Amino acid sequence: MSGEEALARVKVLKEARVIRQISAIFDTRCLGYASSLVAARIAPEKLDAAVAAINSHPGVSHNYLRNHEFNLWYTIAVPPISKLGLEGTVNLLHKLSGAETTRLLPTLRLFKIGVRFDVEGSSRPGDRSMPAYTEANRTETRPLSAEEIGFVRHMQRDLALVPEPFVAVADELGMSFEEAATMHEAFLANGRMRRFAAVLHHRKAGFGANAMGVWAGPQDDPAALRRLGETMAGYRAVSHCYQRPSYPDWPYNLFTMVHGKNQQECEQTLAAIAGATGITDRHALYSTQEFKKVRVRYFTEAEVAWEREHA
Repeated sequence: MSGEEALARVKVLKEARVIRQISAIFDTRCLGYASSLVAARIAPEKLDAAVAAINSHPGVSHNYLRNHEFNLWYTIAVPPISKLGLEGTVNLLHKLSGAETTRLLPTLRLFKIGVRFDVEGSSRPGDRSMPAYTEANRTETRPLSAEEIGFVRHMQRDLALVPEPFVAVADELGMSFEEAATMHEAFLANGRMRRFAAVLHHRKAGFGANAMGVWAGPQDDPAALRRLGETMAGYRAVSHCYQRPSYPDWPYNLFTMVHGKNQQECEQTLAAIAGATGITDRHALYSTQEFKKVRVRYFTEAEVAWEREHA
């Protein structure tokens, strides 16, 4: 199709709120950020105040109520310049939220990340596919230069729907288009950028259910745990697959996020995984209310301001 038609179609999809944003999707750790999934047990009468306290942190990108005694689940990213650090920030949020219990669940091993919806409707719950992004893609560890930080700040913004949007980005960065394109390729090659893509509103795109499958894998056999994680990551309907720490009150160390058009599709995929792995101690945690869902914004003044105010 022509460029004009492509732009017109994207505009229609954005106006219909099928496409939420078109931008770079970065790897948080490769940018020097510390991040984690957090599970909190909040008394029902304290829930509203807890949500407000947790959502006030600019690094909290997702916050959901889920069907478990650990009822509030959020993700948080903390910049490399944070004086509190990840653990200190979560401890502070624990106090501010009035949580009874808070469990830090950082990624110990990344088996898969990448939401790719079957919008054609041709896949089945047991379909397999190779993960596009895993731990092996994370190769860059050095701190970012000031020029690279500027690149991240610009590329995380929603793409302007004009014929040559990256020319304008290069101009704003004070680079030639060729220099910006070279930096873009380098970010992709070293894993700092996972991809440049459209992010969809799941439900508007026809995917009304998502389940966080949690699995109690072996605690004393790292090789077996890794094999199980790799098996789970091989399912097409699994968008995220991680190894995370376990606790006496939380024995689940493997996590799979599954998306489907409905809850039945999610359950079918989870049943297929259970059959392939033999794990019987598992739960499917469904989100019953969404309190926050935004893209992580990196290297912002808001991060510094929050820590200055609350710490």
